[in-house]
Parts: sequence; C-alpha cells; structure tokens
Amino acid sequence: MRIYETGFILAPNLAEEETEQLILQMADIIAQRDGQLIRQDRWGKRRLAYPIKKFSDGFYVFFQYEGKADIPSELERRFKQTDSVLRYLTLKKEAKEEVRRKKKKEPRHREKDAPGAGEELSSRESDEEVK
Repeated sequence: MRIYETGFILAPNLAEEETEQLILQMADIIAQRDGQLIRQDRWGKRRLAYPIKKFSDGFYVFFQYEGKADIPSELERRFKQTDSVLRYLTLKKEAKEEVRRKKKKEPRHREKDAPGAGEELSSRESDEEVK
C-alpha cells in the first residue's frame, strides 16, 4: 500500500456543522476502502492567492493516509460532485525505505569537469597563444 496526501479547499460560506460533516464524509471514504488515515490537518480559513468561484477565502484541509490507488480516485470523484469543494490535489508520497534506496543508488559526488574546462581565455592570453 502507498502513502498519499490529499489537500482540499472548502468554500468559506459553509456553516461549521456542514464543514465538519463534509470532512468526516471524506475521511470515511478512506476507512471504507480499507485505508488508514495517518494524519488530518485543518488549517481553517485562509486567504486564497486568487479568487476561486468568487471566493477570496477558503477552508484548508489535508489528509495523509495509506491505502490502495482506488482511494484517491474515489476522493477526487466525490470532490468533483461537491460544489463546496473549490480545489483539491492528491500527491503520492514515497515511503522512507524507497527514499533510502534511491539515495544509495545515486552517487554522492558528481565528477567534476577537467580543470579549466569551460573557462574562457582572456583577450591577452588568446593573443599570446596566437603569436
């Protein structure tokens, strides 16, 4: 199973109860699909970088969870159906073991070009070489 992080922005005009209910519904999808919610962050109302659907604020929520690939697709399907979700994004996280393996495969030091490679000669040096 993979680790995913899904962030979504809810419309700021929702009542607290509606916001809470919508977040619980989305978290419930993860549990229904045999996923495990690792962390849930609620940033609350924040200013948007640009207006979305005529809103200048949004309620930010982030889920970090472990599960199969059908969970993000189901969440995105529900986000599209819900008008109060302004934006969403899902990222696939790499497990710590995979990151460690990649670091071991990458060389630590890159070979440097030969000394003086890429350096241009000054006009005096080039004149001297020509003579």
